[in-house]
Amino acid sequence: MTRRFAGPFLSVLFACSPSSWAGLPQPHEATEDTIRALEEQERVAVLKEDVPALEKLWSEQLTVNNPQNEISPNRGVVLDRVKRGLIRYSQFERRIEAIRVDGDFAIVMGSETVVRKDDTASASPPVHRRFTNIWKRSGKSWRMIARHANVVSGS
Repeated sequence: MTRRFAGPFLSVLFACSPSSWAGLPQPHEATEDTIRALEEQERVAVLKEDVPALEKLWSEQLTVNNPQNEISPNRGVVLDRVKRGLIRYSQFERRIEAIRVDGDFAIVMGSETVVRKDDTASASPPVHRRFTNIWKRSGKSWRMIARHANVVSGS
């Protein structure tokens, strides 16, 4: 009996081994892919000054330690900065260097380059920044709850 059972058992065991899952996204990889997609949606929404999209992506409790060395204590304050034209870019590039997912939290770190948009004919110089974004999952949705961005010296 052991011999007849061993054959099918080993077939099932090898079929379910992690090596057979290569190419299939694992739960952590799928979450990381989701966070990368949300980072891109957020970057585009900021670039387009798309307030309704930002309202969906940013938690009401969003707290930002911004590049102007100020704390924006909630989403409303940050959205007001967008509406007043204080967050307004003609270019915005983001390079994600690390993502750490821990349960219902995801921490994203990297660098950004922005070019401020203004109403003058002269082009603003690029500004290089380091950033950390923190996302929190609530149910099936992720929202950014905290952000820190600082200008890199010499830029």
